[in-house]
Amino acid sequence: MVLICYPSSKLLANIVVQKGMIMSWIFCLLVSQSSRTQPRTIGNLNISWFFNFTGPVMLSTMENGKIVRGLAGVPREGPVLLVGYHMLMGLEIVPLVHEYLTQTKILLRGIAHPTLFTQLVESRPNATSFVDMLKLYGATPVTASNFFKLLATKSHVLLYPGGAREALHRKGEEYKVIWPDRQEFIRMAAKFGATIVPFGVVGEDDIAQLVLDYDDLKSIPILGDQIRSENEEAARSGFTVRGDMDGEIANQMLYIPGLLPKIPGRFYFLFGKPIHTKGRQDLVKDREKARELYLQVKSEVQNNMNYLLKKREEDPYRNVIDRTVYRAFSATSDDVPTFDF
Repeated sequence: MVLICYPSSKLLANIVVQKGMIMSWIFCLLVSQSSRTQPRTIGNLNISWFFNFTGPVMLSTMENGKIVRGLAGVPREGPVLLVGYHMLMGLEIVPLVHEYLTQTKILLRGIAHPTLFTQLVESRPNATSFVDMLKLYGATPVTASNFFKLLATKSHVLLYPGGAREALHRKGEEYKVIWPDRQEFIRMAAKFGATIVPFGVVGEDDIAQLVLDYDDLKSIPILGDQIRSENEEAARSGFTVRGDMDGEIANQMLYIPGLLPKIPGRFYFLFGKPIHTKGRQDLVKDREKARELYLQVKSEVQNNMNYLLKKREEDPYRNVIDRTVYRAFSATSDDVPTFDF
């Protein structure tokens, strides 16, 4: 985990130095354990250390409502639309996409902010390889036509209605579902008979503390001007999302927040009971029925997170130190136990 140290954050930097020895010791243990387990990679990048840091727990819900560990509750036959909460900085994406591919043998197609594919990003050092990695692991720019094509080809699609506004939320907005009041994805899913799987994920507050959000950064003269300039340039190039909207959800300024790392906790995912839209043409024609299902999906995402926030308090291996000790003495260290469900 990295702390973004801005000119006005000397005090935060001093705090990090005090924690440095502990974090370094934990990191060394995790890296050494990564060599003992099956390596996890994205392209040529070994991400085993990130899995050891975050210890992701994947839970899913069967058709009968039973919660199981793993992704057995997620349908294999497409099209499938995973709709969920976007954690701070999208920290959940790496374990989500990797575990989905590992457990289901299906490449999850993520709908990503178009700016990630523009020259604004590609012109920066090492950005080309980053963009290539996004494409390799199924990411595609968020457009109506791309969404249409993915569902038409029976893909498994990852959708975050909250988008960048949710992933770059303000202080005090942890686990707040910030979605637009539009239900187009419901109608599109019904058009192709897609199965909708609402999911919640928690753990960002166990990994880092948000200390500098957009409201803080925009008040720093040079940095605030740079953030506004880059977003205006993206807008001029036509790479805006929800530019026709007003209010909170329309405010999707892209920036890098200031994060204070913590001794890591754990990520928890819960995929809810599948919602079938096959044969539900009423959802395509009746906006009110589509809105009702939209609100149901949104509510289930929030309920899944509420469940995880409560149950993680019962996890004896929530802390990275406890997981590290468990792995040191376990022959099957890839699957560290968690709370009862």
